[in-house]
Amino acid sequence: MASSLGGAQIRQTFLDFFAARGHKILPSASLVPEDPTVLLTIAGMLPFKPIFLGQQVAEFPRVTTSQKCIRTNDIENVGRTARHHTFFEMLGNFSFGDYFKEQAIAYAWELSTKVFALPPGQVVVSVFEEDDEAFEIWRDQIGVPVTHIKRMGADDNFWVSGPTGPCGPCSELYYDFHPERGADNIDLEDDTRFIEFYNLVFMQYNRDAEGKLTPLQNKNIDTGMGLERMAQILQKVPNNYETDLIFPILKTAADLAVIDYFECDEKTKISLKVIGDHVRSVVHMIADGITASNIGRGYILRRLIRRFVRHGQLIGIEGEFTATVAETAIALSETAYPNVRERADFIKAELKREEAQFLKTLGRGEKLLADVIDRQPSIISGEDAFTLYDTHGFPLELTQEIAAEHGLEVDVAAFEAEMEQQRDRGRGAHAIIDLTAQGALSQLAEQLTPTEFLGYTEPSTASKVTAILVDGKSVAVAEAGNLVQIALDQTPFYAESGGQVGDRGYFSGGDMLVRIEDVKKESGLFIHSGRVERGTINVGDAVTAQIDRACRRRAQANHTATHLLQAALKKLIDESIGQAGSLVAFDKLRFDYNFTRGLTTEELQRIEDQINTWIAEAHDTHTDEMPIAEAKAKGAVAMFGEKYGAQVRVIDVPGVSMELCGGTHVRNTAEIGLFKIVSETGVASGVRRIEAVAGPAVLEYLNVRDAVVRELGDRFKAKPEELTERVTNLQTELKTTQKQLEALKSELALVKSTQLLDQAETIGDFKLVVAELEGVDPVSLQTAAERLLQKLGEGAVVLGSSPEAQKVSLVAAFSPSVIKKGLNAGKFIGGIAKICGGGGGGRPNLAQAGGRDPGKLPEALAQARQQLMGDLI
Repeated sequence: MASSLGGAQIRQTFLDFFAARGHKILPSASLVPEDPTVLLTIAGMLPFKPIFLGQQVAEFPRVTTSQKCIRTNDIENVGRTARHHTFFEMLGNFSFGDYFKEQAIAYAWELSTKVFALPPGQVVVSVFEEDDEAFEIWRDQIGVPVTHIKRMGADDNFWVSGPTGPCGPCSELYYDFHPERGADNIDLEDDTRFIEFYNLVFMQYNRDAEGKLTPLQNKNIDTGMGLERMAQILQKVPNNYETDLIFPILKTAADLAVIDYFECDEKTKISLKVIGDHVRSVVHMIADGITASNIGRGYILRRLIRRFVRHGQLIGIEGEFTATVAETAIALSETAYPNVRERADFIKAELKREEAQFLKTLGRGEKLLADVIDRQPSIISGEDAFTLYDTHGFPLELTQEIAAEHGLEVDVAAFEAEMEQQRDRGRGAHAIIDLTAQGALSQLAEQLTPTEFLGYTEPSTASKVTAILVDGKSVAVAEAGNLVQIALDQTPFYAESGGQVGDRGYFSGGDMLVRIEDVKKESGLFIHSGRVERGTINVGDAVTAQIDRACRRRAQANHTATHLLQAALKKLIDESIGQAGSLVAFDKLRFDYNFTRGLTTEELQRIEDQINTWIAEAHDTHTDEMPIAEAKAKGAVAMFGEKYGAQVRVIDVPGVSMELCGGTHVRNTAEIGLFKIVSETGVASGVRRIEAVAGPAVLEYLNVRDAVVRELGDRFKAKPEELTERVTNLQTELKTTQKQLEALKSELALVKSTQLLDQAETIGDFKLVVAELEGVDPVSLQTAAERLLQKLGEGAVVLGSSPEAQKVSLVAAFSPSVIKKGLNAGKFIGGIAKICGGGGGGRPNLAQAGGRDPGKLPEALAQARQQLMGDLI
């Protein structure tokens, strides 16, 4: 066996092995995939999926990669097993219609037993039970004993891309940690003895809708070797976490907790392993442009950060620590993935923000959850779990973890029911998107030649109609009134890409006219969406395709202005600022960028002035195509996470900006005219957004503003320069009036509560008041309860109110002697509030709660009275 190879050496050895055998080494793709069906890159083959599906032609027939991947489907097993991870590296060799089964098997065996020097007797292989060809290659050509070749079923050894499409058998290589147990009755499911380290997929069939398998004309190879697993084998450690790929992170976390990993109990080791795994995930996710949020991949990032922060607390790490362990992870990865070092400051800043925010949530949430656990010894209700999530930002997964530590379960079904009600309330605000045409578009893209784009130089072209879709179905002809999607053999229309919207325009020919409103691209096929205004259009027709030149000029001005905006931000604010997204429309532009704070008014003005200066200086723009390495060497800026080919298009405004970009641009900055910033806001943690207008849109924007100022001047009888002072005076008057109104409300509540003294009931040594005060806000209700309890002396006060529609407020105030009887106002009022569809809590002597069903308020107060009468006796 290769002696003590480090993880970095294993990675490089794999790549070098295949490079020497004609494979092109490609860099890892981003964790943010182009494939819209998955949130994250989950497999080494994912970047090549369009090639395997026949939607894209391979640039190289043989490729090898080390692909960073993230999967969270088994997150609960991380740290508890030897090999489960959320982040892992998949070493792969791929053949696109070149070599196939025989050569792939030979390469795998040579690499495993010759280069990595695994003892042949400790390698067991599996094959698909019907794949006699693979079985015979292993047995007859490689020389693997029959006892070490296992036939397995389709669930384990047959790869499919979906219900239909490319598929094929697999062959997997397993390492045997205990060969002394013999070759009889080998069970590859026994993970105490075997570990799968190399998977070979032989993509040789196409499966149709009836399940029939037809041999593919071009057969492909897709393989994957888990780097962490091979490191465990070669470094002879009991699990992946103790390899040099991860253990330094565990060591850093253990040092921060002042403990020794090898002397820890199993529970502490699990926490250290969770930290070691999760920090690798979050470092690479943030480096690839993902920011924490409550949706999509941003939610996955936030969940991972919060999990490892909590495990840090569990092992005794005091204070903030994420940036420290992240630095160790960055140092381990920077050679293979330079972007983690380039974005190290941003990664640490993002982690610090999320950590600080979560520590506040964690403290508050754990306290509230402890109260819930105290009063619900068997199961935590879905309603309580939802309140913790929705009101206090406490994740369901964390509630489940803490509950499990106390031997409790969470009513997840009830939680999901609460979540669904919330979704129902929000669905009215969302437009419905019709995706029914997507399948037909994908099929068309596979069948037709990609559209030739001529729009950089030609505003109109003589084109041929190659396909028409109506209602998502391919048709031969479309007539007036039909909403259509049309493909052409060549087009001047720019398809939506790189943030720039698709062109508008029309197709004409004879008496036919089709108005085009949008253009998108599907695997190289330009899909023109619009309406047939008159006549009919047929597949095969010759048409004139003409863009709307005015719209194109607006898009060009906004797109070049976006480049100038990024250049100004880098020059005036921070050189490390990077693009996080953009929109280039006909009427506006939007630029998202990674930065930790909002810009001041003065900074925004400086940016705007700089851009308008560049526009006035009338810089020519130059467009060139060149190899990507040459473009980067010249300093061209690439959008982070964007996938580029070997040849790239560079837009250069000499001395100002140079970017990789496929969009349309002005020939000279003077064509932009003017630039005006409309707003600067935060859109996610660590991501800011500038919205602006350029060209003709500036005049439209200023006209609207001028009309508003004129109207305000007429209403306030003031000159434009006097409006600010007049509005400020009105705001001051309004605040004074609001304070007076709040004071009157409080006084009214106190008067109402004083009248309740006569209704006080005597129960032994205590006085009890339970009543409703109509229309009293929560603050005034609490003040009234406190004042009433002061006048009662020893006793309890429970007040309820419905200050507005679908809202209930409840307050409980208990005197010291009531608390001594074991009563707690927080726990008491939280239980009562459930009757009204709510919850809440607070201190033992004073607590508030809320609800959503005012109709249940009388029932809730009656229950409170009955319960207290029994408790105070």
